[in-house]
Amino acid sequence: MPNLIREIPAAAAADAYAHFSRRLAFETDCSDVYHSQQAGQADYVLADVRSPAAFAAGHVPGAINLPTRTLSAERLAAFPADTLFVVYCAGPHCNGVHRAAARLAQLGYAVKEMLGGVTGWLDEGLALAGGSGTPGGVACAC
Repeated sequence: MPNLIREIPAAAAADAYAHFSRRLAFETDCSDVYHSQQAGQADYVLADVRSPAAFAAGHVPGAINLPTRTLSAERLAAFPADTLFVVYCAGPHCNGVHRAAARLAQLGYAVKEMLGGVTGWLDEGLALAGGSGTPGGVACAC
């Protein structure tokens, strides 16, 4: 049986570097967000793009609620054009974060996805703010 890892050859190092560097331009993770907050380096807007009910049930500390369906030029007018948004949703099973990121980019803002969303945050053993601290049973409705 062939080695499934090597069945398709790995990319050249330069191509791998370009690929993974490009991904990092679009993504961050829960640990990086947490550590930037702890170091006082949260120079971005952390946006929970779930519904107000889901946000109230439990959200990442320091996040504001910007539901995907409400993102508009008017809603974002208070944010400077050079604002970096870090967006998250319920978790990897939800594409609301991608809709929100696409909309923010369409409106001219820099944006990164926090991989894992609320699920990833909890998987890291980090606590949520608001509500019971556990968002179970509330649809993200993004």
